[in-house]
Amino acid sequence: MSTLTVDAYQWFLAGRPGASFLQFPSWAEVKDQWHAERIGWHLTSGELAGAALVLYRKFPGTRKYFAYLPEGPVADWADPDIDRWLRPLTSHLRKAGAFGVRIGPSPAYRRWDADRLKGAFGPGRKVGDVLASEVDPLGTAVADRLRTRGWKRCGGDEGDGDAQPRLVLRVPLAGRGPGDLWAGLNQEWRRNVRKAAKAGVETVLGGPADLPEFYRLLRITEERDGFRLGRSLAYYEKQYAALNAEQPGRMRLYLARHHGEVLAAHTMIVSGRRVWYQTGASADHRREVRPSNALQWRMMRDAHELGADEYDMRGVPSTLDPDDRPFGLLRWKLGTGGQVVETLGEWETPVDGTANHALYRALQAYLARR
Repeated sequence: MSTLTVDAYQWFLAGRPGASFLQFPSWAEVKDQWHAERIGWHLTSGELAGAALVLYRKFPGTRKYFAYLPEGPVADWADPDIDRWLRPLTSHLRKAGAFGVRIGPSPAYRRWDADRLKGAFGPGRKVGDVLASEVDPLGTAVADRLRTRGWKRCGGDEGDGDAQPRLVLRVPLAGRGPGDLWAGLNQEWRRNVRKAAKAGVETVLGGPADLPEFYRLLRITEERDGFRLGRSLAYYEKQYAALNAEQPGRMRLYLARHHGEVLAAHTMIVSGRRVWYQTGASADHRREVRPSNALQWRMMRDAHELGADEYDMRGVPSTLDPDDRPFGLLRWKLGTGGQVVETLGEWETPVDGTANHALYRALQAYLARR
């Protein structure tokens, strides 16, 4: 296990087009309350076999750190002998002063087709109550391997303790043409995209100067939909600058204008053969012209033109109950014809040592109170 330079780390990630943007060096610049390290492990031949961006955060009143690998490490999860890199990883983190570690394995666990979930809407129902369209054998094997080594899945079955969403909506793009993507939208989505076009909604790429308008709409959206991300305008300005300094066009800001007024603004992140819709914001008025549908259709087509294998719309709620407030977000994203994917979620373990185990338990108690 060794520390990697930015160039060596980026060279490794360039050969892994499925790696998450949360594992790119630029993400460390965004997370200013953490300090970061890039590490890698090598085969006996000297070949770099895996790498990770590790974020460290000091536990109050101590000299110890909690280590977090968001949607990482970038490793061969299909390798049945994960100990040959998992043990060196935890050993390295212990020497770095970590008392516990959280990772986000990349394999998927289960997938549900949109039509299967739509037929299961009802009071009290959840996604997990529905028989999955597909169970990923690799995800199942990785989960078993981690459990037998003492790792625990954060937040139980619901994933309430995960920092990153466990349930996401992904639209497959590989092997599909624009006509296939259009046909994949449900009738309501196609109707709303046409309605936006007929009303004169214009979708354009914005720039850093448009971030204050995006943020203004985001605050409106948070108030309307009853959530709070707790991030400042400066956070998004730093994110936009850091990601695009690493690779021009990595983070994009899309705007939907109607009669000159910005009614919706969404951010998109491009990395290898994956594209993510990250954050969406919209105004309270003129919603009937469907600016968000227009934006998503534009972003999906742009992701396709960039050669992405999938368009990841990020988190969706687990509820299938139409009376639950979060249900609307799931229904809206399902209209794209994508799949709900349950990732393996995040996994934690204390790093060896009695004192470290005590700190780890203290952290869990603190998080439970929050």
